[in-house]
Amino acid sequence: MTDARTIRFTVSPSAVGARLDAVLADRDEMDSRAEAQRLIDAGAVLVNGEPRAKRYRLAAADAIEVSLGPPPRTPGELRAEDLDVPIVFADAHIVVVDKPAGMVTHPSKGHDEGTLVHGLLGAGIAGGDDPDRPGIVHRLDRDTSGLMLVARTERAHRRLGRMMRDRDIERRYLALVHGEFPPALTIDRPIGRDPRRRTRQAVVQVGGKEAITHFRTVERVGRLTLVEARLETGRTHQVRVHLEAAGHPVVGDPLYGQGRAAHGLERQFLHAYRLGLPHPETGEDLSFESPLPDDLEAALAAARVRAAEAG
Repeated sequence: MTDARTIRFTVSPSAVGARLDAVLADRDEMDSRAEAQRLIDAGAVLVNGEPRAKRYRLAAADAIEVSLGPPPRTPGELRAEDLDVPIVFADAHIVVVDKPAGMVTHPSKGHDEGTLVHGLLGAGIAGGDDPDRPGIVHRLDRDTSGLMLVARTERAHRRLGRMMRDRDIERRYLALVHGEFPPALTIDRPIGRDPRRRTRQAVVQVGGKEAITHFRTVERVGRLTLVEARLETGRTHQVRVHLEAAGHPVVGDPLYGQGRAAHGLERQFLHAYRLGLPHPETGEDLSFESPLPDDLEAALAAARVRAAEAG
């Protein structure tokens, strides 16, 4: 029988006096406040060994234990699919893919098939504790295209995870953004779940995780700017959130942008174009680049024409 997944943590000073359901909802393991409340109502949340109501106000050093229940599936239940995922590089230890826009990275609620993981199971990806995410070291949003690194062994997965934490893996993106962007800009602002809209991430003052992105201008295109973003950390939606916070949202971004398509785009103009790392087994320096896909190249060309016509 599969053991239940359990979260254990101690209430931090900043959370003293907050409601139990609100603090629990801020955990990365929670999808929403509603999920946190469901677990509390089901008796799956203990405070100092006892169940508490969702409105319970937390005290200093309260010990929280949450039973998430068994994982949604075991590795054997995932089925390989022929999704023709473009593979840029592969050896016995890693796979580098050029993920197309519209593809979810791994199974999640509402995405039980057609993910990158399903498309790579036949390539022997492996590693990590989550049976839904074999080999996954980092993610790209569904509508972000570009280079991703996936492990093929448990050892490679551990080493790549350590390299991510040590910031030894280079990840660069190209984004077309609104406004006249400065020549260079580093944003060092923590990111956490948006307290007002739980489906979003946001720059937050309390409870966020360190997030650092280095930007530089590549090309000015009328009232838009093509920028390069280099990640120093890897938080959910980091590039999109930092650009929104800077007042330069990504063109076509439905969640953090201006809520409408532009220049023929049906998604945000964001592409992971460069990936560099020392090989986790041999130490050899590896570097990969991916050109802009056709839809982004066409949108950029359209923006250039419009800028030229505007004079």
